[in-house]
Amino acid sequence: MSKPKEAKVMGEFKKGTLRSGSGAKVTSRKQAIAIALSEAGKSKKKPVAKKVKKTNALDKAIMKKKPLKSKNKNPGRYLDK
Repeated sequence: MSKPKEAKVMGEFKKGTLRSGSGAKVTSRKQAIAIALSEAGKSKKKPVAKKVKKTNALDKAIMKKKPLKSKNKNPGRYLDK
């Protein structure tokens, strides 16, 4: 917390002069950190990239209901789980 705004808010918390939006005295360190980040504009949630599921040949064959190309004796059979 080296930024000036965050340091100022944490200083107020240590002195006991930090107030919440409703006017109540802040006694929780976590709440003080939340207020500091909010005032510094860093509390905005950043978008998270969606995870892409990697599928292998077996999964693709099951999804498409196609025979799996392999070295078995019965290549024409569909795979069922």
